[in-house]
Amino acid sequence: MSSTSLKHQLQEEIELIPEENLLDVYNFIHYFRLGAEKKITPNKEGILAFAGCWQDMDELSFQEMMRDIGQRRADASLARRANEGSID
Repeated sequence: MSSTSLKHQLQEEIELIPEENLLDVYNFIHYFRLGAEKKITPNKEGILAFAGCWQDMDELSFQEMMRDIGQRRADASLARRANEGSID
């Protein structure tokens, strides 16, 4: 099956999805696409540009940043769980 044909079939299927489920379908497709993009190997220079960027940070700032990162991850996890629960 060609890519164009498959995309056309996907569009037809999406047209048949009830309005109240469209957000769930969008979220699924969006996160699937983001995951596929992450599989692209980043270039070494881009990654190394961040090497040592925290070395001059004082301990208090570092601890605040780590707490903030932890809170953001927890919030994102809760949001994902809420989205997953809405599929039922």
